[in-house]
Amino acid sequence: MISILKDEIKRNILFLVVSGIALIISLFNFVELPFNAAWVAIFLCGIPILIEASIGLFTRFDIKADVLVAMALIAAIIIGETFAAGEVAFIMQIGALLEEITVAKARAGIEKLVNLTPTSARIIKDEKETMISAEKVKKGDLIRVLPGETIPVDGVIFKGETSVDQSVMTGEPIPVDKIKGDEVFSGTVNQIGSFDMEATKVGKDSSLQRMVKLVQSADADKAKIVGIADRFATWIVILAVTFAIITWIFTGEIIRAVTVLVVFCPCALVLATPTAIMAAIGNGTKYGFLVKEGDALEKLSKVKRITFDKTGTLTYGKPTVVAIKSFLDSISTEELNWIVASSELRSEHPLGKAIVASYNEDYKKIKEPKDFSLLIGKGVKATFDNKVIFVGNKDLMAESGTEISDFHIKEEEEYINDGCTIIWVSIDGVLVGFIALSDVIRENVVDMLKEVKKLGVTPLLLTGDHKKAAEHVAKQTGISDFVSECLPEDKLKSIKKYQKNKESICMVGDGINDAPALKISDVGIAMGGIGSDIAVEAADIALVNDDVLKLPHLIGLSKRMMTTIKLNMIFSMGINFIAIVLAMTGILNPVIGALVHNAGSVIVILNSATLLKWENKTNYKNSRVDNTKDLGRGNLFSS
Repeated sequence: MISILKDEIKRNILFLVVSGIALIISLFNFVELPFNAAWVAIFLCGIPILIEASIGLFTRFDIKADVLVAMALIAAIIIGETFAAGEVAFIMQIGALLEEITVAKARAGIEKLVNLTPTSARIIKDEKETMISAEKVKKGDLIRVLPGETIPVDGVIFKGETSVDQSVMTGEPIPVDKIKGDEVFSGTVNQIGSFDMEATKVGKDSSLQRMVKLVQSADADKAKIVGIADRFATWIVILAVTFAIITWIFTGEIIRAVTVLVVFCPCALVLATPTAIMAAIGNGTKYGFLVKEGDALEKLSKVKRITFDKTGTLTYGKPTVVAIKSFLDSISTEELNWIVASSELRSEHPLGKAIVASYNEDYKKIKEPKDFSLLIGKGVKATFDNKVIFVGNKDLMAESGTEISDFHIKEEEEYINDGCTIIWVSIDGVLVGFIALSDVIRENVVDMLKEVKKLGVTPLLLTGDHKKAAEHVAKQTGISDFVSECLPEDKLKSIKKYQKNKESICMVGDGINDAPALKISDVGIAMGGIGSDIAVEAADIALVNDDVLKLPHLIGLSKRMMTTIKLNMIFSMGINFIAIVLAMTGILNPVIGALVHNAGSVIVILNSATLLKWENKTNYKNSRVDNTKDLGRGNLFSS
């Protein structure tokens, strides 16, 4: 019981249950009590309203709906209409609870981002290694980073070669090879080789710490939507008091004036928004959307532009072999695929693992190489049947004495322009071909984007990939606008640019680098399955099963929800108007007026409940983007 009382939401639910039972006892009087049971509801539900109204009115002169409720409560109590006072307080607290649940924030994104920051660094001084706190690293310090370690600060490599996973900053799925003179960033992960670096940006100036600041500032800039009843609360209070005074003056009956105040209470109006939001959230849950912010769907209904991160959102987020090119008639694409997969069998490099994972064993089982060497930053060397095989980049080909002609470069350009990473292959110094890897487009993404456009929302691509890769994906998916080579702050600037032009914008992303953009957007949607915890925590909505094809349903649901809210408002204001006329003419007394409010509130709730079964009628054609290349003879990946 103590734990329930400490939890605000659980405590309010308990108070509502007890208050509801008390009101039933008061209405039907089937339990003899020394006092009117409605006082229980007044005490548990009414006192918080009175306190909140008083604080807002007298400390900030903030007139909200609770001011009118407080006036009606006090007036009803003064003339002895205890049940009416208790019933109004009960209904208003139901609305407050629903709103509290739907707008509750449960985020730890910034803390998780901070936890990514390395706590220690390996300083090299006088040829000795010393472990110190990462916070104590100074600009110009020499730092050694071993395989698997997170880079503590920004810097430049002055000794060693390696491959670095930079997805935390750029979102790119393919690690980047680094050599002497290349820049590395804090928070990124060293994959294979050890290297020494000179610190250039430390402390708050480092890339990861700058991203933390972006997330924090974006959260502060995000304003909450004010409840509909509260938006018009001042005018509602003025009208209610005016009508009550006029009624009292012309009729001389205080009970009529109090009845006007009671029926003027915006109970159904207060319930109009949170009940619809709760029902829409329930609908979204069935389709794999976890709506974390109560006002997210309201904002989504007004979105004019939706921005997509590429990697892991429109694509699957991992490199895959999409093409194999053999330059020799004696070696088929199937055999070249087998040679490369076998050569990479022992490789720890992510691209090598991707090649092995993509291999189709219908041709021939992968063979263990006789000799194997991992050449950091370049590729691998393997030996089969006394033949020396090199698999890697152009630098490795040059070191092995393998010539790459202009003809071969032209063959490569087609794939480079499509955003592919090229892995060259030579046998005994002779160039035999290459393998192209790329992050492939999800199935039916094109149809999904068409449906999004039909809903009046324009897609935009924001990606950390280079221009050619971004251009290729934009062309494949039918997106006309894209921005490439985006760091977290670049995505932030792009989104703010549209917001300055009064365009409401939604961001869909999955990586840590998307967290600031997800925060600053009017609505942030994170991929909950493959997405990072930090991206999910930063977003307003999480897509639990990563099925972006359901986005048109979510956008359509948000628009339908707003239509339902508007209908609720029209009905609630209409019934209020009728009840006011009846109260002024003496037909309604406070108790009946309160019951009319009950009926109006029930109808609003039932109308909102229709959202639970709402369904978008979109039918996809099961189309898919052809992520492969037509290689002619021996093509392994024809669609």
